[in-house]
Amino acid sequence: MHYNISVSDPQARLLLLTYTIPGIDSDYIEIQLPAWRPGRYEIQNFAKNIQFIDALSSTGEHLPLHKVTKDRWQVATAGQKEVQIRYAYYAAIQNAGSSYVDEELWYLNFINFCMYTEGRISEPYTIHLELPEGYRIACGLPVLDKNLLSARDFYQLVDSPLLASASLQKCEYYVANVQFNIWMHGNLRPNWKRIERDFRKFSREQIATMGDFPESEYHFLNLILPTAFYHGVEHQNSTMIVLGPDDEGEGLYNDLLGVSSHELFHTWNVIKIRPKELLPYDFTKENYFQTCFVAEGCTTYYGDLFLKRAGVFAEAAYVKELQVYMKRHFEGSAHATQSLTESSFDLWLDGYEKGIPHRKVSVYHKGALVAVILDLYLRKKTDHGKSLDDVMRLLWERFGKPFIGYTLQDYINIVEEVAGEKLEWYWKECIYTSEPLEFRLNEALAFVGLQMSVFSNGNIQLNVLDDLKSNTQRDKWLAPTHVLSEEEREEEEE
Repeated sequence: MHYNISVSDPQARLLLLTYTIPGIDSDYIEIQLPAWRPGRYEIQNFAKNIQFIDALSSTGEHLPLHKVTKDRWQVATAGQKEVQIRYAYYAAIQNAGSSYVDEELWYLNFINFCMYTEGRISEPYTIHLELPEGYRIACGLPVLDKNLLSARDFYQLVDSPLLASASLQKCEYYVANVQFNIWMHGNLRPNWKRIERDFRKFSREQIATMGDFPESEYHFLNLILPTAFYHGVEHQNSTMIVLGPDDEGEGLYNDLLGVSSHELFHTWNVIKIRPKELLPYDFTKENYFQTCFVAEGCTTYYGDLFLKRAGVFAEAAYVKELQVYMKRHFEGSAHATQSLTESSFDLWLDGYEKGIPHRKVSVYHKGALVAVILDLYLRKKTDHGKSLDDVMRLLWERFGKPFIGYTLQDYINIVEEVAGEKLEWYWKECIYTSEPLEFRLNEALAFVGLQMSVFSNGNIQLNVLDDLKSNTQRDKWLAPTHVLSEEEREEEEE
């Protein structure tokens, strides 16, 4: 399978695509454009951005083509062994899951516009980009030659976004023999020394916690806009992040750290430790699952926790982020009627919209809070001998590494194995029902000297108790997994 991608007029924002399908041995084929993308569990109907589409033989003759569904086409092959699908895709949106082209940037999410042939989704792809002279490519796909990329199958292709421009900036660092690449595009002058130091810190801490890293290289792809924006999407060996405004202040930098740590942990949690219902992805329809509170909630919790453990965030900065989750849940959906499992399932319905009052909860914010409750319960029960870290490592060893997919019951079994007891109260009060979280959350927080106050006007405040016992327990909770070697310490001091 091969794709050729060109842009004849950047101002028109149109990608011109030729999809070559070899080795045909039937009277007709069906080609499918995805209806959704990994990391965003809602139908997005990318086919609405196709301007025209034609099917041609290898000699340029038009072949009969008709639409079967909104994003599926059937081609009568007329005995041809090779068919080309030529079409144009409108690429004019800049968020972390879209595609965009202009006079100096190509930003491509292949999931938006690449098709697969029914029955042949596992075949390899090559992609040739007719880029302007002087463009650099930032992408997790292997490079075969100048502007020629390869993917082992359609799943890898559409899970590998790309930035290409003559003005890309880059730095790299290594942790545990993994090459990490940080790419930036936008009107800014990055403090690469600071960025490299802080990214190395949280990367070390994540790898130390999980034991190893799923990939040999990783790419942070950053598109920095002049307007306010915050969006990141996880991928197999990369993340696509869109942030703004490009004022180069501390707000932008803290956003960069927070979303980058979150997305890096997704390399384990959901890219590899994946709900069974999503393995493999069915790109034609909704893939319903109940465990997005694990995929997104635990990742939201750990994203900032790793920054504190790694020494990137001070304790006060971490507590402030924890308070943000609380405010967003308790001030926004504390009285919602849905449970976390129900809201996970209904992501496909309206999970990314505000929705009607008091219906759904956020799998990100409430998901993070129930992760806090579980982590601190395990730590209190075992005097920090066991924690949510052990749960995540077991998920990685048993389901992520073999890549077999876990069920909600699998998650329950592992949590209770680590706890050494049944946790009916946790599943009933925190996961399966819409019971208020205040009591259980404050019960957990008290162990580490924190207390959430809910005022009569609905506002939330997280208070820190300053006494020896509380400080000791909090220090143990927030202690790093990775202990710096002498060489690493000297490197940090430089």
